[in-house]
Amino acid sequence: MQGKKVSKPIVRISIISIALAVIVNLITIAVVTGFQKEVRQKISGFGSHVFIMSASESSVYESEAIQADQSFLKSLSSDKNIESIYGIGYKPVLFQSEKNEIHYILPSGKDTSEINQQVNGAMIKGVDSNYNLKFFKENLKEGNMPNYASDSSDKHILISRKLANDLSYKLSDTVSAFFVKNLPIKRNFIIVGIYETGLEEFDKKTVIGKLSTVQELNDWGIKASIELVDTMLNGQLIIGANVTGGNGHHRYDWGLGYDTYARFAYCPEKDTLFQLIASDYWSNIEGRNEINTISDTAYLKVSVQGAGFSPCDFQLNDLGELERIYLNDHGSKFSIQAGQKKLVFEFIEGKGSSHNYVGGFEITVADWEQLDAVIKRTSKLTDFIPTEYDEMLKTTSIRENQNDIFVWLEFLDINVVIILTLMILIGVINMGSALLVLILIRSNFIGMMKAMGATNWSIRKIFLIQATFLISRGMLLGNVLGLGLCFTQSYFGVFTLNPEVYYLNEVPIELSFLNWAILNIATLLVCVIALIIPSIVITRIKPVKAIRFN
Repeated sequence: MQGKKVSKPIVRISIISIALAVIVNLITIAVVTGFQKEVRQKISGFGSHVFIMSASESSVYESEAIQADQSFLKSLSSDKNIESIYGIGYKPVLFQSEKNEIHYILPSGKDTSEINQQVNGAMIKGVDSNYNLKFFKENLKEGNMPNYASDSSDKHILISRKLANDLSYKLSDTVSAFFVKNLPIKRNFIIVGIYETGLEEFDKKTVIGKLSTVQELNDWGIKASIELVDTMLNGQLIIGANVTGGNGHHRYDWGLGYDTYARFAYCPEKDTLFQLIASDYWSNIEGRNEINTISDTAYLKVSVQGAGFSPCDFQLNDLGELERIYLNDHGSKFSIQAGQKKLVFEFIEGKGSSHNYVGGFEITVADWEQLDAVIKRTSKLTDFIPTEYDEMLKTTSIRENQNDIFVWLEFLDINVVIILTLMILIGVINMGSALLVLILIRSNFIGMMKAMGATNWSIRKIFLIQATFLISRGMLLGNVLGLGLCFTQSYFGVFTLNPEVYYLNEVPIELSFLNWAILNIATLLVCVIALIIPSIVITRIKPVKAIRFN
């Protein structure tokens, strides 16, 4: 009876220690695995697992434009480990809030006010109608997802709640945005949706917009149009080219081959159709052996109406400029009076070649574990191999683009190993102590078994089986409580986090059956194997002394 009184609390403590070890280890694995998965998915949602871009750039946000139609895309699309490939583009932007008048009282008691206007920098990510916006849809808080298949969606953007709050934006607001091109320009956009992911560092700088808008704002490709200058030269009209984009070193083909002349004098005598093909060049006007921007084509129709007039006798206004009578709302069609006749000008600007370019290609893998294999195959197809357009590309992974975050996530694995080791070690020590107590209080039994011919190993197995039973009881208790806490947090989100620090709003839980099984099997095996050593004390017990032991 005395032995039972001594052993009972020790055995209970040992069972509780095993239970606590299982609880802590289960929660540690579930939380760390869930945390890594959630952060990884959110970061991937803002970008992609793999990114193909110009080899001359170091950042996906400032990548030089590359051709959208690449031959390697077909080969990559057949890879079963690749879920999707999309061409995208980025453009830095400054958003400006409305002017707010703030009233306050000075120490003197005087009521005064000042105008407050906030400006925040962000990055517009341009996507097309095929882009999978599932991640943003799952985190949509207000409004609707933009539909970029519509021609009227050029001004539609999706912004974060963080950015909306900082600039006092609301759903459906028209917001002012400023961009740096050759000259700073201002554009207005309409907020059609507001999202919130909890990754505030990414939320406050990521805005979703239409790819064609970003392509145009980045001056990718060439945009050509023809204009009629307001003044004249020696009584003749001046027709000129208005070209943007490319490398800024433009060349013009008015029908006789490329030249550097952007303007020429013109005196209309009959109906005429002008065609302008515009491109760029580096060292020679023909563009031989150079990488030139895809050209764009614009047109000008001139119609001569009436009879009996001097073709260059044009009416001027008080400022000495041509008197125009506009015939449509866009200003692309107008007439000019010349004596008894009228000239009708209709300008048809080029569609631009910006749609032929993207900032890079986002690749999403179907299984995170296959990321390295996809990167390896993609690199073989693209890295520093001249494309059919003589472009040099390279492949980067999300680990490289967000290196700081992924290094931090990898450090969590070290923490898991330390916690698991310490908790199992504590459980082993407690169970070892309990086993020694059980052996000592049963010395008489051990002596009698040896006197009857039992071997040391057969007696040790009896105590090891008993210890295994006690370990199993502790593990069962630990699993019930540990899994219960995990399921409670998973479904009810009891424990919350500061998203500014942890990138998440609540403690995430992710526990697979495989991880659960490995943890339990490893705990049981380590504890049982470790108890073989303290069971050696049985071999030191002498039958004669043990039977006489009180």
